[in-house]
Amino acid sequence: MSPNDPTDQDVPDLLEVYRHLFDHFGPQHWWPAESPFEVIVGAVLTQNTAWVNVEKAIAQLRAADLLRLDALNAVSESKLAQCIRASGFFNLKARRLKAVTAFIFSEYEGSLERMFAAPGPKLREKLLTVKGLGPETVDSILLYAGQKPFFVIDAYTRRIFSRHQWLDARKSYESLQAYFMSQQPRHTQTFNEYHALIVKTAKVYCKKRADCDKCPLRIYPAFP
Repeated sequence: MSPNDPTDQDVPDLLEVYRHLFDHFGPQHWWPAESPFEVIVGAVLTQNTAWVNVEKAIAQLRAADLLRLDALNAVSESKLAQCIRASGFFNLKARRLKAVTAFIFSEYEGSLERMFAAPGPKLREKLLTVKGLGPETVDSILLYAGQKPFFVIDAYTRRIFSRHQWLDARKSYESLQAYFMSQQPRHTQTFNEYHALIVKTAKVYCKKRADCDKCPLRIYPAFP
């Protein structure tokens, strides 16, 4: 099955799915952060951990006055690792955060404004060369920190849409993203809200054991 192939049922319009989720949950106000740089930090820290752990690490960084690009670039990797212990894999994530700040200074003279002024596709290509930044992290940075219209594909997206047999979860990140971005207008706020609503749906209803009876997508057959 490819993302473009109909299954036993017609694949619904993606904006129709979005409306069902939005009507049920309302706006999600995601990504919670006080600055674009905090979004970047959070996007790295949330790899392989729950958001509650990221919040703890962010709080430690704020207390240490390290939620600034220049400060995080200057701090030692070992001190940074201790500040973000709560996020798990803290030594690895400290290296990744240092790689990100080094990239911003080397490529954009330490200016997030200059970085996000770059064309989206070119910036995405560059960010993917930073060690430890995969497509999901890069697209989260572009969408939530840079306000650039790149749809984020994560495990929750694969779970929900494959359970309804609207896509093949085995497909590559790039092919799934291309499908989502081809089926709806490239609008940053919609992409932002849609991804946040998918995450909310997966956490509340479409868990490892699905609660389909109460899910806002219950009007569509699912195969948990």
